[in-house]
Amino acid sequence: MNRTAVPAAEEVIRIGDIEIRYLAEAARGCRMGCFEMRVAPNGLTPPPHSHPDNEELVYVLEGTLRYRVGESTRDLGPGDSMATPCGEVHSFSNPRAEPVRALVINTPDIGADYFREIASIMGRDGPPDKAAIAAAMRRFGLVLAAPPSAGL
Repeated sequence: MNRTAVPAAEEVIRIGDIEIRYLAEAARGCRMGCFEMRVAPNGLTPPPHSHPDNEELVYVLEGTLRYRVGESTRDLGPGDSMATPCGEVHSFSNPRAEPVRALVINTPDIGADYFREIASIMGRDGPPDKAAIAAAMRRFGLVLAAPPSAGL
């Protein structure tokens, strides 16, 4: 049986209003990773971005997650899922009063180290260092979406 690496017992990575708990990281020939994500009501979430080399599947366990892939936006409830193809710009939010809990699967895996680094940047005093966040995203293969053009 091909087993994936399991991170330290029940490590919870806190990034502002989001909690990440890795269930399995890619290892020993398996490229897929899976984590549980919790998003606080009306919580701060990442800006629209893409993963040129990673596919992503989000499966909601509790609450309602607003998920956007390209031009398609859906409110996903328990049992609903939405996939993000490689390179497609996507984003998510929790505009409801209840927290959201979802499973997120990436292939190939981005890895818990990405979330640890972002948590470290967000944990610094003062406002978030957007340049440091963008640099960390690039190192792990994520690309910030271009802001919308004015006047469109």
